Amino acid sequence: MRVTLLGTGDTTGTPTVGCDCDTCAAARERGVSRSRFSVHVANERTGESLLVDFSPDFRSQFLDNDVPLPDAGIVTHIHFDHLDGLGNVYRLVDGLPVHAPNETDPATDESVAETIRAKYDYLEDRIGVHSRAPFEPFETCGFEVRFVPVDHPPLLCYGVVVEDPETGAKLSLTGDTSYDVPERSREALSDADLLLADAIVPASLCEHHPIGGRHEGPDGVPRTFGTKHMTREGALALADELDADRTRLVHLAHYYPPDEAFEEPLAADGEVYEL
Repeated sequence: MRVTLLGTGDTTGTPTVGCDCDTCAAARERGVSRSRFSVHVANERTGESLLVDFSPDFRSQFLDNDVPLPDAGIVTHIHFDHLDGLGNVYRLVDGLPVHAPNETDPATDESVAETIRAKYDYLEDRIGVHSRAPFEPFETCGFEVRFVPVDHPPLLCYGVVVEDPETGAKLSLTGDTSYDVPERSREALSDADLLLADAIVPASLCEHHPIGGRHEGPDGVPRTFGTKHMTREGALALADELDADRTRLVHLAHYYPPDEAFEEPLAADGEVYEL
C-alpha cells in the first residue's frame, strides 16, 4: 500500500489566497503547500488506486504528484473541500465507482451517497455512486474498506479504514471530527500502520473560538476546537489511544504560529508512505 498525501490543509489551504500572515509567508518561502484534503492510496499488488475525498485542488494535486488517476473513489462527507473536486473527473475517467455512506443525514434529509448523485447528476455516464453502510466492509481496488462514523456537526461525517487483506497493511483516517469519536469507531480505527488525524489548530488557539474548546484532557488542555475539529493535542491524544504505529496530522489551518506550523508530526502535501 502506497499512501500519497495529496492535500493536507483545511478549507482555505496554506498559503491562503490573499493572506500575508507570518505562517503563509513562511510557507511561501519554504515552498510548502497544504492544499485541500485528499489522499491517494495505491495497491502495488494490483496496480489499482483509490482516492479518499475529491479536493477542489484535484487538477493541481495530480499534476504535482506522480500518481495515476484513481480506479475508485470514496467520499467522507459533503463539505465542498472534500467533494467539489469530483467535477474534475469529467473527460478524465470513464466508469469511476464512487463509494459513499448510506445513512440519511437529518441536516440534509439525504445520505452522502444521495447528495453526490443529485449534485453530480451530469456525471451519471462517468461515475457510479455506491451506497455503503457504516462499519460494513466492502472491496475496492483490492482493499477492504470501511466507513466509520465520527463527530463533525451539524453534518454526518465518517472516518475511513483501508486494509490490504494480503499484507495486513492498515491505513486509518479520522475524517473531519471532534475528539468525540464513538467507541466502536475508535476500535475500528485502532492499530493502524498509518493514522491521518484531523488537527486543525493547536489548543492554544481555542481562546479565539467563539465557544472556546471542549473535551479537555486531564491537564485541562482542550482536545476539540469549537465543535467540529480536533486540536493538535486532541489528535495526538487520540493517536496514542488508538496505538497508531505512525501518525501524521492533516486538515491543518494557516492559523498555526509559524514556529509551530512546520514541526513534526504536522504533514505537508506530497508526503509518501509505504505500508
